[in-house]
Amino acid sequence: MSSHISNVRPEPDQVIVDIAKYANEYEINSDEAIDTARYCLMDTLGCGLEALSYSACTKLLGPIVPGTIVPNGAKVPGTNYQLDPINAAFNIGAMIRWLDFNDTWLAAEWGHPSDNLGGILAVADWLSRTRIAEGQPPLLMKDVLIAMVKAHEIQGVIALENSFNRVGLDHVLLVKVASTAVVAKMLGATYEQIIDAVSNAWLDGQSLRTYRHAPNTGSRKSWAAGDATSRAVRLSLMVMKGEMGYPSALSAKTWGFYDVLFKGKPFEFTQAYGSYVMENVLFKISFPAEFHAQTAVECALALHPNNIDLIDTLEKIDNIDRIEIKTHESAIRIIDKTGPLNNPADRDHCIQYMTAIGLLKGNLNAQDYEDEVANDPRVDALREKMTCIEKPEYTKDYLDPDKRSIANAIQIFYKNGSSSEQVAVEYPIGHRRRRSEGIPELIKKFEINLKREFDDTQSEKIMNLNLDIDLLQKTPVNEYVDLYTK
Repeated sequence: MSSHISNVRPEPDQVIVDIAKYANEYEINSDEAIDTARYCLMDTLGCGLEALSYSACTKLLGPIVPGTIVPNGAKVPGTNYQLDPINAAFNIGAMIRWLDFNDTWLAAEWGHPSDNLGGILAVADWLSRTRIAEGQPPLLMKDVLIAMVKAHEIQGVIALENSFNRVGLDHVLLVKVASTAVVAKMLGATYEQIIDAVSNAWLDGQSLRTYRHAPNTGSRKSWAAGDATSRAVRLSLMVMKGEMGYPSALSAKTWGFYDVLFKGKPFEFTQAYGSYVMENVLFKISFPAEFHAQTAVECALALHPNNIDLIDTLEKIDNIDRIEIKTHESAIRIIDKTGPLNNPADRDHCIQYMTAIGLLKGNLNAQDYEDEVANDPRVDALREKMTCIEKPEYTKDYLDPDKRSIANAIQIFYKNGSSSEQVAVEYPIGHRRRRSEGIPELIKKFEINLKREFDDTQSEKIMNLNLDIDLLQKTPVNEYVDLYTK
């Protein structure tokens, strides 16, 4: 006997409905969230400007077909490119993520919510220039900040209880979903159209995490988010032209996301969408390092002044019995890595490598992942002495929504029976609990990155605008982006 499958179109999945309602209706009333979004905007664009120093990044930028001219196109900060919003989203997104130095969110799933700025800024700029050409008012930077808060929230709240990495999927799929929702809203989509657009984002083939892990770690992890946010722009534009949606994209038996990619489990949620994620987002302020290692590097820097004379040569390193890194389970799963490291993308996802550089140099910057530094034999000699040990309390506090710590502790043990002090850091400088300490350093980081690309006059003009929250919010998007172009 054959069984008939109902062809009655179901109501949209509740998960998609909730995302669409939030993107379409929710009013952001948190001054803290908007102010944090302002700092996030500065930091994220600064990271993109720093990435322009690396040819591996810049070779991917620009129009797909050289010489392409796009009327009213979106401009790419730090360059003279003016592109269609889909390609501009890729360009901005790739720059932002290239050096693994923009913000982070850690929960059951990890990710970098500011990756969404690629699509948000590209669409806002293109819309603004198009509206001006048609005699209409442009979008304001307040619209960009609100969209950032909402994209952070969608990506981050889904990530709280739902681990995509445990089924082999990469976190950039959440960038695509979040960017799609907020970009569709910016384009003028109705509530129903936002549902359609978001359903299409869930239907896409999703990125596998293999490019983040041994033995395949590679540079795709630096442009994957750009790809995701640009795909969001494409899907949103298609829906604005009347393309249909798929209401049970998640829950459809056999063919839906849950059954195909999530082992048949529906998503779990412990809170509604608001502004929690932006308020609690983690900034990478001191080091361009995978976030689970941020506090490990802080520990290494604290140990450096007292131990450099004991580890500055291979002969002295041979006197070390072991180096213990006490950490949390997620760090062990992602960045506990032994054996050869083949490229910068491999190295910035190895806690032992980052710790070794901190111990040897008392610092860690993007250049430290290049071959010239990695070929120093002392680096691998130190790595071979390191052991990662899970500390259950660290894992517990990492998952506690009231703490969200990212703790590491390091201690060096010598063959003569002596040892260094154990240095522990629970919260990195980019954590909400260290905002008063971290924001001044974030501003310094932004100033350094501005001066990589612009003269003092232009850098000061950009800085002054970003530091004036009221003026920033009133600034037309196109005028803001023009400040970053050459």
